[in-house]
Parts: sequence; structure tokens; C-alpha cells
Amino acid sequence: MSLVDLWVYLSGGPLLWLTTTLVAYVAADAIFVAAGRRPIANPVLIAVLFVAVVLVVTGTPFPAYFAGAQFVHFLLGPATVALAVPLVRYLPQVRRLLVPMVVALVVGSVTAIASAVLLARLVGLDASTARALAPKSATTPIAMGTAEAIGADPALAAVMVIITGIVGAIVVTPLMNALGLKNYAARGFAAGLASHGIGTARAFQVDPLAGTFAGIALGLNGLLTAILVPILLPFLLK
Repeated sequence: MSLVDLWVYLSGGPLLWLTTTLVAYVAADAIFVAAGRRPIANPVLIAVLFVAVVLVVTGTPFPAYFAGAQFVHFLLGPATVALAVPLVRYLPQVRRLLVPMVVALVVGSVTAIASAVLLARLVGLDASTARALAPKSATTPIAMGTAEAIGADPALAAVMVIITGIVGAIVVTPLMNALGLKNYAARGFAAGLASHGIGTARAFQVDPLAGTFAGIALGLNGLLTAILVPILLPFLLK
């Protein structure tokens, strides 16, 4: 069997792209560790680049790739629910900070939606793209569902979400250090609210308390974003 025949055989099944995704992330995480876990060497960003190169070189369309890799997408739901486990450990702190968290959640969610849409319009992007940007700070499944509900492209919304998460994970630590913010609960909550799952993963790498509050913000902001986007969009797109 030639290499071409072998490739045709393998690419016809879903296991190839699931394996490619997992191998890309393992390699990216190894690079991340070798780089001293610096934010700029974000493993999600590196893994995305690895997979993108493979898809371009092989001429594989995204639907064919996603048919194999969708199991990873499915695991986003259970992974989000699993964030409740560390929440139990820090429950006293969560109760004590409940009111500030609610205020930060509402202000942060509205700001994330409004700034994305208004900046998109300011630079001349069309209304469809602005709609896809609106739920960018929610986790991917919620953002895609919200985008579909408001008439935006779910795939474009997913791309915006991933870009937002990667950028947030890269800048959150140096930004918080520059601002002199030392409270890990506040740092984590901000990371999870603005940068959803990818920001939350970064917060857990920095400190367990930060990761716990990032997970809380991720879940609550996803819910609030799904509620607020359809309400705010008519006013923001006038």
C-alpha cells in the first residue's frame, strides 16, 4: 500500500483527526512546559497552529476534521461541570465575596458585549460580524448557540471565542501584575469572565484559588451572556 492509499484510508475515518488533535495538544503542552510555562507559549494557541498547518497541507475541509474531533468538543460540557469540584474547597470565600462577584459579573458581562459590538462597528465591520463578536467572552458551546439565536454565524462566533480566550490567557498575568492586583480571587474571576475556559485553564496554572473563581465566572458569564446579548444588540446596532 502506498502512502497516498494509506492516507486516503486513514482520512476516511474519524479517529485520525481525534488523534491529530490530541497529539497536537500534547506536543504543545510539552513546548509550554519547556518554555517555563510562560503565557506567550499558550498550549491552545500552539495546538491550533499545529492542527491548522496539517489541515492546510492535507487540504482537509473543516467539516471533515470536525467529524473526527467533535468528541473533544463534546467534552467541553463535562469539563465545565467538573469546575464545581474545586468550588467546594473554597466555598467560604465564595460566600463572603458573593455581592462583589455579582456586581463584577454584571458590569463585566455588559462591558464585554458592548465593547466588542461598538468597536466592531467603529472599525467598519458589518452587522453580521458584530453579532458574532457579541458573545465572544462566553464559553464556546454557549457562544455558538447564542450566535445562532441572533442570526450570526456560529462558526465565526467560535473563532472569536477562541481568539478571545487565547489573547486573554496570554495577557492576563502580566496585565494583573502591571496593575498591582494581588488578590487571586479577583484575578481569577476577571480571567474567567473575559476569557472563559482558556482563561480559566491559565488561572488554575497560576493559583488554585484563582482557577476556582475563574470557573465561577466562566459559568455565570455564559448564562448572563446568553440572556443579555439578544436584549442589548438592538440598542448597540442602531
